[in-house]
Amino acid sequence: MQFIRSLYIHNVFFRYIALLAACFIMSYWLPALYPIAWLLTMLLAALLLFDLYLLYAAPKAIRGLRTLPKKLSNSDENPITIQFESHYPFTTYLSIIDELPVQFQKRDFEYKTRLKNGEKREHRYTVRPVERGEYVFGHLNIYASSPLRIIKRRFVFQKDQMVPVYPSIIQMQQYDFLAMNNRLTEVGLKKIRRIGHTQEFEQIKEYVLGDDYRTVNWKATAKNNQLMVNQYQDERSQPIYSVIDTGRVMKMPFNGLKLLDYAINSALAFSNVALKRNDKTGMITFSKKIESFVPAIQKITHLNTILEKLYHINTEFTDADYGMLYAHIKRNVNQRSLLLLYTNFEHISALKRQLPFLVAIAKKHLLVVIFFENTELEELITKEAEDLQGIYHKTIAEKFSLEKRLMQKELQKYGIQTILTQPEKLTVNTINTYLEIKARGLL
Repeated sequence: MQFIRSLYIHNVFFRYIALLAACFIMSYWLPALYPIAWLLTMLLAALLLFDLYLLYAAPKAIRGLRTLPKKLSNSDENPITIQFESHYPFTTYLSIIDELPVQFQKRDFEYKTRLKNGEKREHRYTVRPVERGEYVFGHLNIYASSPLRIIKRRFVFQKDQMVPVYPSIIQMQQYDFLAMNNRLTEVGLKKIRRIGHTQEFEQIKEYVLGDDYRTVNWKATAKNNQLMVNQYQDERSQPIYSVIDTGRVMKMPFNGLKLLDYAINSALAFSNVALKRNDKTGMITFSKKIESFVPAIQKITHLNTILEKLYHINTEFTDADYGMLYAHIKRNVNQRSLLLLYTNFEHISALKRQLPFLVAIAKKHLLVVIFFENTELEELITKEAEDLQGIYHKTIAEKFSLEKRLMQKELQKYGIQTILTQPEKLTVNTINTYLEIKARGLL
C-alpha cells in the first residue's frame, strides 16, 4: 500500500504515450510503422520496469529536512529553510512541494532542481503571516525521478509541524539593535532637540567635537587643564503604559493586517525600546471590560510577559467602554504615567462621546491618543476624478480626511497629545513621540 501511495507517473511519460499513439495512427496509412510502434511500446514497458528498479532499489535515497523558527513574526517575511540530499548513483530530478498552513491559502508551492550523487543543497523561501495564532505545516513532499523521467517516487518528511505566530519579533529586534547603539535616527526617527537640562546628571567627561559648549564644567576644566563637560541622561524609571483598544474599530484591515495587529507590533517594539532606556513599561487592553493589565515594571524579562499577553489579544465586535478604562486607571495606576492609547475614530461624533473620559485621564497622566489615517481615502483624494461619480467619491473622502484632522485639533485643544499616522509608520511615529516627551521632560 505504501508502494502504491509513493508511485506517481511523470509528465514526460504522457509524451511518450502520445508519441506511440501517433505511431499507431500513422501505421493505418503506413503499415510498415505498425511493428515499429509495437517495438517502441515494448521498449517503453521495459524502461518503465527499469525506472521502477532505479528509484526503489534504495529505501532512503532521498533525505529532506524543513527548518522552522521557534516563533514566526507577524506581518514580517519569515525565512523557512528546506535541506535535502540525494544518495542515488545518478543525477536525480527533484520536485519539492511544501504543504503550507491553511492561513496562507497558497497551493502552488513548488521548487524544482536536480542533484548529483551525494550532493546536499538547501532552498530558502519566506512566508508573511498576517494573523497571530498557531500555524501547522503539513508534509514536506519530495518527488524524485531518474534521467528517464517515466515515473516519480514520493518521499514524505515532517508531518504536521506547528509553529506559533507572535507579534512582530523581527521589528522589535530591529529597533532594539538601533536603540542599543543610539542609531534610532537611521530608520526615520528624528533627532529631538533637548530643551534646557531637565534630565538627570550622569557624569563629567572630556569634551569631544560636537558636544554642547553650554555644558562645559569650568571648575573641572581648570582642575584638569583641559575642557570638561557635564553629561546628562534622561530621567529613568518612569512608568509607561501601552493602552490598546480591542473593540470593533480595530478590526479594520490595511494591507492584510488588522489595525489591532499594527498596534500590537508597535506596542511590543516600543516597550522594548523603553525598557532599554531604563523606563518601566506596562500594558492595558480593554473593550467592554479590562481584558489584561500588566503593571509597569523595569525588568528586561518583563518583556516576555508583555509578549505573551499580546499574543492572546483578539478584537471584539463591540464598542470600547472608556468610562470603565478611566475607572480602572484611577484605581490601579497611582503614579503619573505616560499612556499611549492605540485606538481609532472614524467620526468626530464618536470622539466627542469619549472625550470627557479622555480629558479626565489626561488631568493626572500624560495621555497620547494614537489613531490612524485611512490610506485608501488619501489615495482616492489624490486621484483625478473623471466623472460625476468620481467627484462624489472624492468629495466624501475629503470630508472624512478633514474630520480626522479636526479630531486631532479637538484633542490638542484639551492638552492631549495626538499621533495621526499611517498604519505602516505607526511604530516609528510612536517611538518619535516617546523620545520627544523624554527629551522635553514632559512626564
